[in-house]
Amino acid sequence: MNPGEIDKVFRDEAGRALATLIRLVGDFDLAEDALQDAFAVAIEHWSAREIPDNPRAWLVNVARNKAIDRVRRQIAFRGKQQALVHELELNAQAPEEPPAMLDDDMLRLIFTCCHPAFAPEVRVALTLRTVGGLSTAQVARAFLVSEEAMAQRLVRAKQKIRLAGIPYEVPERDAMAARLDGVLAVIYLVFTEGYVATSGADLMRPDLLAEAIRLGRLLDRLMPDRAGIKGLLALMLLHDARRAGRETPAGDIVLLEEQDRTLWDRAQIEAGLRLVDDALRVPGPPQAYAVQAAIAALHARAPSFEETDWPQIAGLYEVLLRISPSPVIELNHAAAVSMVDGPGRALDLVDATAARGGLRGYELLPAVRADLLRRLGRKDEAMEAYVAATAATQLEPLRRLYARRIRELG
Repeated sequence: MNPGEIDKVFRDEAGRALATLIRLVGDFDLAEDALQDAFAVAIEHWSAREIPDNPRAWLVNVARNKAIDRVRRQIAFRGKQQALVHELELNAQAPEEPPAMLDDDMLRLIFTCCHPAFAPEVRVALTLRTVGGLSTAQVARAFLVSEEAMAQRLVRAKQKIRLAGIPYEVPERDAMAARLDGVLAVIYLVFTEGYVATSGADLMRPDLLAEAIRLGRLLDRLMPDRAGIKGLLALMLLHDARRAGRETPAGDIVLLEEQDRTLWDRAQIEAGLRLVDDALRVPGPPQAYAVQAAIAALHARAPSFEETDWPQIAGLYEVLLRISPSPVIELNHAAAVSMVDGPGRALDLVDATAARGGLRGYELLPAVRADLLRRLGRKDEAMEAYVAATAATQLEPLRRLYARRIRELG
């Protein structure tokens, strides 16, 4: 069996397998260690024969048995430990049943990781590590901290779950609303990592895109008539619908203005547009994800890049800045302004945001500046900015895009 195929199965199934194992063993560290043991067994077995029809079930069963072995090997068995072994053995013998929607293992895991006992950045980091399957190094880059600092943060979070007895469950409806914002932020960050990876050879990770959309749909069924949920799901569907047009067969990035719009998934766009309308009709103040989805809808509806309603997009970004201000949204607003008032005005906005320090360490800042400088004809400054953008990213398709721009300028 091709090692690449096995690696793909691991990336596709690791998150769900871990979520199920955490439910079964009740411990993050034990579940992660047991799953690593199962991966090692899988590499040996699958290399010599076909991958099983249900690889996730295979991994869960092997990992569950490995967890039993790990507990048995502990020297001092006490009543609680023996009860855990007994429970694991019963689970190992029990037939697999498809979980009901409210019992979805991944949804349980996300609400556990997003427990209000954690600081917001810890919720996101823990979920990206466990649900999204990102390495500690990738999560650290997303938070602009060292890998060692992120590893310590994750260890403390898992210890807190165990010592504080944080339940592994979907909360009751009266408690769910208070934790929803954190859950939506986590799902969106999982989607973002799938849409533009933080590092590596591939621009996108379709497994994370699919998982984020699946979780968004679960939440929408679980908590209907929520503008934030419908907005986020619409936003993800509309962005993901453009996936086939975003890269060449060789894996190079195709920018929005160059994309073949006949490759976009029209059925998914229609589903996203319906959700946008639903989100905007929900009573109450505008929700940030619904406004972002409305921006994505304008891109999806435009017959071409030139016919995009840029003034309305810039106006929606101004609404977004009022209800959910952030330096990254300021950067996106500036990009839209460049299509209305020109790159000079946009560059002033970008530099003003950068001067306030809000975008320090944000890897796309030099790329945005480089594009604006290129359009202004300031060739030498643009080349310097593209060099800085190349140094700031570890994603190979972006590096190739910047190298192409440098060659064009040269």
